[in-house]
Amino acid sequence: MVFEGKNLLLYAVGGSDGTEKDKFFADLESALKGGITCFQLREKHLSSDEFLAEAKEVKKLCEKYSVPLIINDNVEIALESGADGVHVGQDDGDVAEVRRMVGNRLIVGVSAHNVEEALLAEKNGADYLGSGAVFGSATKSNVHVLPLETLKNITAAVKIPVVAIGGINENNMMQLEGTGIDGVALVSAVFGASDIENKCRMLKKLAEKVVKG
Repeated sequence: MVFEGKNLLLYAVGGSDGTEKDKFFADLESALKGGITCFQLREKHLSSDEFLAEAKEVKKLCEKYSVPLIINDNVEIALESGADGVHVGQDDGDVAEVRRMVGNRLIVGVSAHNVEEALLAEKNGADYLGSGAVFGSATKSNVHVLPLETLKNITAAVKIPVVAIGGINENNMMQLEGTGIDGVALVSAVFGASDIENKCRMLKKLAEKVVKG
């Protein structure tokens, strides 16, 4: 699958932790119908076998809607499941080594919190950057807020696309206009919605305004 900056436009992040599997897959399909352009599967509490089995099912669902699947923090699962890519944080291994392991088979996304990290990730083979947490985080307690000025500096410094993440929702997304990002990554704004499909349609329209701005 060809991966471009437009795939980052509405980038949903989620997993089945604490959710019934049937509900998780129903919610994900609603998000896919609503227009998400990328999905990152993040699982912190599954065994490797459980994670792999789930990733293979998620891949089939994402493929149905021609949406790339990115696996969070686990190169082996990404390779074995047939996923389109892997996303690694600053503490999840050397980016150059990840690139060496996956070659051109996988998209490699990297978290970057400043220009130095962004430039190094680009140099070592990252295809895109995830930068935040721009508005804090409802799902992580140990994050630091990334100033929007730093986000602007990151997007200006690199040639690869950048997706903003961290506490983004319909009420604050437009504050990201003019930062140079290619899209927004959302967790609870998508999967915490009562009507996920229609919420994603609305969020996507907002994201398009932000990116065009």
